[in-house]
Amino acid sequence: MKTKTLKKNKVNVVTLGCSKNIVDSEVLMGQLKANNFDVHHESTDDDSSIVIINTCGFIDNAKQESIDTIIRYANAKTAGLVDKVYVTGCLSERYKPELQKEIPNVDGYFGTRELPRLLKTLKADYKHELVGERLLTTPHHFSYFKISEGCDRPCSFCAIPLMRGNHISRPIEDLVKEAKHLAKNGTKELMLIAQDLTYYGLDIYKKRNLSELLKQLSDVDGIDWIRLHYAFPAGFPMDVLDVMNERKNICNYLDMPLQHISDNMLKSMRRGTTKQKTIDLVNQIRDKVPGIAIRTTLIAGYPGETKKDHEEMLEWVEQSRFERLGIFAYSHEENTHAYLLKDDVSAKTKQARTEAVMALQMGISYDLNQKKIGKTYKVLFDKKEGNYFIGRTEFDSPEVDNEVLVKADKDYVRVGDFANVKITSAEDYDLYGEVV
Repeated sequence: MKTKTLKKNKVNVVTLGCSKNIVDSEVLMGQLKANNFDVHHESTDDDSSIVIINTCGFIDNAKQESIDTIIRYANAKTAGLVDKVYVTGCLSERYKPELQKEIPNVDGYFGTRELPRLLKTLKADYKHELVGERLLTTPHHFSYFKISEGCDRPCSFCAIPLMRGNHISRPIEDLVKEAKHLAKNGTKELMLIAQDLTYYGLDIYKKRNLSELLKQLSDVDGIDWIRLHYAFPAGFPMDVLDVMNERKNICNYLDMPLQHISDNMLKSMRRGTTKQKTIDLVNQIRDKVPGIAIRTTLIAGYPGETKKDHEEMLEWVEQSRFERLGIFAYSHEENTHAYLLKDDVSAKTKQARTEAVMALQMGISYDLNQKKIGKTYKVLFDKKEGNYFIGRTEFDSPEVDNEVLVKADKDYVRVGDFANVKITSAEDYDLYGEVV
């Protein structure tokens, strides 16, 4: 029995996981809006007749969050609080038979590339003409910008190719059209994302074509910042750095997950590189783009990782002094190459190694931030919280990197605008300053 009135045409889209999922949800929402649905993102009002959950299947914690969310809405359906529940995204792609069996109260499970089928189920038309027309879930001044889908890399620990399929680049003309549409609607910063940016173009242009794409995106009026996320180190196209130097609106920022440094770990991980090649690449990038901020991600507790491997990682992190660094505890994922190996590092040891790396990085980040005191940076302001306007420099991505805080009772800035800020003090991950 219905316990409340539901709005028949209202759809609530719930997004879990990474920025690539955010883009997928935004595209889905754009399609639904064009089909005259009343579409909302993570609505807090429980009056939607349809809930669509875009899931993540990356590692244990993310998978659990996705499962808990599905169960929550399946129970809401049983209680008459929603009419229909649909599940899409990575978890659904990877575990559809298991999910159908364990949570049968869901009306349909869809994979990562089944948007047309999902729309058809909702009696909506897939509108091909809507290239780049998305309902943004981020503040309008920045947008995640997906340039390709899938991945052809053979990394042993990664289940993403199982969920996202092979690498497919989007044509440059479609991406430029999308960028122009976003800029017209107030987007100032494009955050380029893909499973691997460096593969861009290999399938459709028969060459790595990221540098050409960057040039054309850089020419779009209204785009002040372009930021590069998720570049694979092996075979990195160095001409990208030339474009970074040439174009002022391409941020001196590179997100390049390196995962480890010991040779036996890199080999087992199937990363296609070595310790020396990794060190040389980081040095070459820094030499070519002085002042670049490199963000990297590491894995602790991969099968067979010894105390010596871990100490080698710590020593390298200390020496490399990465501007930005995160680390995951290894997650043993079914159907990956590494799943054949014994998950022999205990959860306790994984956690301790993760914490040791982050404690070291915190000190490095603090030291690097102290050197910024007295300097002035162009800052893009994302939000106001309490007594502070909070923004970022070109060396920082939302949610994961440093923030710049400016006192609201002293300076006024508009959210979504740039301002020059002189840094007056600094902590581990926060900079404080005043508008100049």
